[in-house]
Amino acid sequence: MEEPAPRHLSLPSGLLELCALLGASRDSLRRAEQVAQKKGVRDPSVDPEVLSVFVPPFVSKDESRAATADCTAPCKSRRRSFRKKREKPRPEHWKGVAGDPEDVSIPNDVDLLALPQLCFPGGVCVASEPEEDRVHFLVLTDVCGNRTYGVVAQYYRPLHDEYCFYNGKAHWESSLQTMSMAGCFVPFAVCVISRYPYYNALKDCLSCLLTHLKLCKDFEVDDHIKEFAAKLSLIPSPPPGPLHLIFNMKPLQIVFPSRVDPESPIIDLDLHLPLLCFSPETVLQVLVCMLTEQRMVFFSSDWALLTLVAECFLVYLRPLRWQHPFVPILSGQMLDFIMAPTSFLMGCHLGHFEEVSKEADGLILINIDNGSVTCSKPLDDSVDIPDVPLLAAQTFIQRVQSLQLHQELDLAHCSSSTDLNEGQGRRRAWQQKLNGQIQEVTLQLLVNIFREVKNHLNYEHRVFNSEEFLKTRVPEDQQFYKQVLDTYMFHSFLKARLSRRMDAFAQMELNTQSEEDRINGMLISPRRPTIEKMALRGSSPLHVAHRRMVVSMPNLQDIAVPEVQPRNSSLRKVDAVSCKGCSKAQNVAPKAIYTFKIPEIHFPLVTQCVDTYYTDFIELLSKAMSFLGPDSSVLLARYFYLRGLIQLVQGRLLNALLDFQNLYKTDIRIFPADLVKRTVALMSAPERAKIERTPELKRLINQVVDKPGEVAKVDDHVKNFELPKKHLQLDDFVKRVQESGIVKDTQIIHRLFDALTVGHQKQIDPETFRDFYNFWKEAEAEAQDVSLPSSVTEHLDKNECVYKLSSSVKTNRGVGKIAMTQKRLFLLTEGRPGYVEISTFRNIEEVRSTTAVFLLLRIPTLKIKMVSKKEVFEANLKSECDLWHLMVKEMWAGKKLADDHKDPQYIQQALTTVLLMDAVVGTLQSPNAIYAASKLSYFDKMKNEMSVPKTTSETLKHKINPSAGETFPQAIDVLLYTPGHLDPAEKITDTHPKLWCALSEGKVVVFDASSWTIHQHCFKVGTAKLNCMVMAEQNQVWIGSEDSVIYIINVHSMSCHKQLTDHRASVVDLIVQGGEKAPSEVYSCSRDGMVLAWNVSTLRVTSRFQLPGCTLMSARLHQGCLWCCTGNSIVVVTTNGFLRQELKIEESFCEISTSFLGFQLIPEQEQLWAVCAAYSKVYIWSLQDLAQAPQRILLQDCTEVSCMIRVKRQIWVGGRGLSQGQPKGKVYVINTETKTVDKELVAHADAVTTLCSAEDRYVLSGSGREEGKIAIWKVE
Repeated sequence: MEEPAPRHLSLPSGLLELCALLGASRDSLRRAEQVAQKKGVRDPSVDPEVLSVFVPPFVSKDESRAATADCTAPCKSRRRSFRKKREKPRPEHWKGVAGDPEDVSIPNDVDLLALPQLCFPGGVCVASEPEEDRVHFLVLTDVCGNRTYGVVAQYYRPLHDEYCFYNGKAHWESSLQTMSMAGCFVPFAVCVISRYPYYNALKDCLSCLLTHLKLCKDFEVDDHIKEFAAKLSLIPSPPPGPLHLIFNMKPLQIVFPSRVDPESPIIDLDLHLPLLCFSPETVLQVLVCMLTEQRMVFFSSDWALLTLVAECFLVYLRPLRWQHPFVPILSGQMLDFIMAPTSFLMGCHLGHFEEVSKEADGLILINIDNGSVTCSKPLDDSVDIPDVPLLAAQTFIQRVQSLQLHQELDLAHCSSSTDLNEGQGRRRAWQQKLNGQIQEVTLQLLVNIFREVKNHLNYEHRVFNSEEFLKTRVPEDQQFYKQVLDTYMFHSFLKARLSRRMDAFAQMELNTQSEEDRINGMLISPRRPTIEKMALRGSSPLHVAHRRMVVSMPNLQDIAVPEVQPRNSSLRKVDAVSCKGCSKAQNVAPKAIYTFKIPEIHFPLVTQCVDTYYTDFIELLSKAMSFLGPDSSVLLARYFYLRGLIQLVQGRLLNALLDFQNLYKTDIRIFPADLVKRTVALMSAPERAKIERTPELKRLINQVVDKPGEVAKVDDHVKNFELPKKHLQLDDFVKRVQESGIVKDTQIIHRLFDALTVGHQKQIDPETFRDFYNFWKEAEAEAQDVSLPSSVTEHLDKNECVYKLSSSVKTNRGVGKIAMTQKRLFLLTEGRPGYVEISTFRNIEEVRSTTAVFLLLRIPTLKIKMVSKKEVFEANLKSECDLWHLMVKEMWAGKKLADDHKDPQYIQQALTTVLLMDAVVGTLQSPNAIYAASKLSYFDKMKNEMSVPKTTSETLKHKINPSAGETFPQAIDVLLYTPGHLDPAEKITDTHPKLWCALSEGKVVVFDASSWTIHQHCFKVGTAKLNCMVMAEQNQVWIGSEDSVIYIINVHSMSCHKQLTDHRASVVDLIVQGGEKAPSEVYSCSRDGMVLAWNVSTLRVTSRFQLPGCTLMSARLHQGCLWCCTGNSIVVVTTNGFLRQELKIEESFCEISTSFLGFQLIPEQEQLWAVCAAYSKVYIWSLQDLAQAPQRILLQDCTEVSCMIRVKRQIWVGGRGLSQGQPKGKVYVINTETKTVDKELVAHADAVTTLCSAEDRYVLSGSGREEGKIAIWKVE
């Protein structure tokens, strides 16, 4: 029998932290009654106080010894408090359970002295008639900023007849005269404090409680409340995900929703409330006030709306977080809080509006009841609340107007519900759908506002160039961004961006990214406005007339906000056609929601009853798990979490850890790592011994507890870019240039350093750096201001950008300015602007710098000869001639090499180089400036050394660079191609084929294989090298790592939710049965010779075996057997591990010590092809007799072999070899029938590290870290 868990083990608390009964004491009521009789006051007021406090755990005194063994008591630092002492002479309604004072432990973050004011913010008044029950909501914040949430229900009880209830008909008639004469109805409040914001659920719970309290006698009140509190304390909060918990509180079924994911908040409120109270324009005003961290006060005559509306606005801001004081309800005694000098968000009753507006300066006053926003007496002439950027505001308003905010219209066609819970369920489903739509609209607003922040971030050095970001904003928006950029909220937002956090903002930004932005994400050249954007900019209303969405706040006057579009007078949804210019929000089907019904809790609440409840809970969870299908891993993970938690509470530690072990490999996002560590740390020696004897638990403890985890980044600061103040050596110069955002590539910066230090000591002085930086930024600004007429833009491609304009010069084709794009040179003629084509870079045959004689002068002239034209273009560029000569030659060479190597990034690199040349010449302003700029030339110098053989050029289709935007290239460790599929429920981009690329240190980049653009920027799985990847099913990619873990990636969210940790050594290969669309089994191999077979649906190991005494490198599945490459041999074993045959390497290679590097099987020819270390040959064995000597195929000029794959009737071998005397990455294509090398492809500047097939139509090769690119080859 297991030992109970230690008492001081801290577990996740239940829903309840504290429950309190509040109201007026007997003495205060008597005094108030006496005063009322003397002065003739009809409704006297009294001071509220705490009458009873109920804090878990709830176990009767005779079971206290057993309770000490129960681990449900949270281990917290608590202060002592007392339940109010009651007298027993006769039961009265202001008294609770008779007995001695009883100690209770009050949570630290609950202030019992302030609680009565918050529960009765309007005071306690004795009423002559029973008033309607009221509910309002509290948010309590401790000194550390941690929030707890309160729901308060007020109800009235008669004062003078404490034995009876006032809702009963018989008593009502008999005592009507007495009550009307005395005016004796007294308000009481029940307050529930929880760590979770379950506003609607706890409101429903309290509503159920009030039905009992009204019908009970006074001396039973405390018992009912204690029973109610005990129930809530035993209900766990559901883990993040699609599982909601249901509890029968009678007469209502209470639903406790879960958070969508661990990063999201629990949302249990109606998010459309602000949209009912305010116009969309006013909602934007409030959001701007929050984004600029103003001092804000909400007002309403309804206390409940204060908290609910304020909380809705906080949700609208997610994932940005309000980090200042948040007190949504202030009682009359707390009004001095609004004098605080810092930013805050508070709430007051509407009756205090005049008082607050006169006494406090510079407050934003938000009247919920009439939907207005005003400003109190300002400190200066006005409080300037800036505008929301216009396009983002227009889109937001149009989308809000298209929402259906009225349930009656949505459910008009439905029949009437005859069941209370069914009606609530309909309402809840409608609200959840609407909440999701509202969150999407508000998140899209934030993405539209802050999308371009990422263009001014340097991730390596954690720098945000705010000055340059502001320069890119239109003048009308700059005030908004200036104020927002200085806030704590935005600073935290920057930290998350620089940490590459894949939160809701990043996910939506990725999902709504345009194709042009995806392409730009792969470019390393400086950004310039495209011809398409120039055209849009010229006709955009943003530049024609800027209409203010939010005006400056006047003094206590309602703001008249001009509407961008007339608000739809009908309550029906706005037709999508009417939202012109409104980009449609993604119409993603709502995710499925599941529910689990919590078992009944029996009373009296003794330990035996609690144990019964937990046992029933576990049985129901186990039963639900048994009915789950193989594709229900998301739901299964939530059941494992709940069952593990309940078993931990019961003290069944080993069973709990087994559940957590299953959870760890089912959904690691909700794995309670800290709880598991604390549990293990407090276990006794016998329990630890049991863990050692249980292989699954031993692996879990090794992975989570004993294995040192990743060290958290201590340095999470955000720096603003600053110009240097001292001389810079090379390393410092590289860092500063990268921080500035000018260029990231370290090799280019090294050449820039050489250029700026020509003829000087090898260091850059601050003045030179400043001049260079300013020249670069001025050139960027000039490029932004370039405006071309339509008569010119119609000759250019929509994605072309003007990178450089000369001064006005005379040419043989007229007078004008020479313009350079990434594709061509053209003349922008003067006078009436016109377009004269000079040449595309591809069409240039020769570029020369000469002089032309004019009178007695020799004028420097640039001559460009084209392939297709006899006429030579001449331009008298004068002092600019040498610079343009350098730039045109570099672009010409870059374009030629880009075409030859099928690598568009070469032209981007050439563009960066020529712009740096321009900046160097502009910075130095000296006779040797041109010579200095020539130091930057790269492609012009390398064009002869980078020639491509004809066969390579014909076979090569394209090249892509996963390291684009990084400071150094990174080696390609593994490639995986996954085919596209059609699924109407998924996003369009999810149906495209993808290329998965594993880089160093666990980084993965995903390309859209239909366009070869980046689908998902780098995300990480662990920190070790990745060795293998396989698509296990349509929505899962498995990745084997050097750290012995198999990471399972969800292809839709592009995140790792599951990990398999059964291997003890590096995972070197993953194998699925070839030809299966949805494999049911995956084999994994680790370097220590362990082979595991996994059920794809359950993620359980179905079989395992160990290859003795060998180092496993790779494996293949053929005819029901596993062929395993162990270096010294190739072993054939059954899937159960029985040896069938073995090919030992020493039998074929006696003269030289070597090892197998890899192999491929050709079943139709019954052949095994293999490559070996230190050999530049491919060896072929007959499967009929492995003892025979192998055939040999020589790989010409090969110095190293690293990988091989089979494609159709070919074997592709990758490695390193010589080409024109230089070591290059090479690919050899061998015909399996003729056993000859059909093609020898010069693939990369570094060795080929991996090969991958794309549907047998293309082969993709990845190279080492000197180049770090992927080549795409055509298969014939």
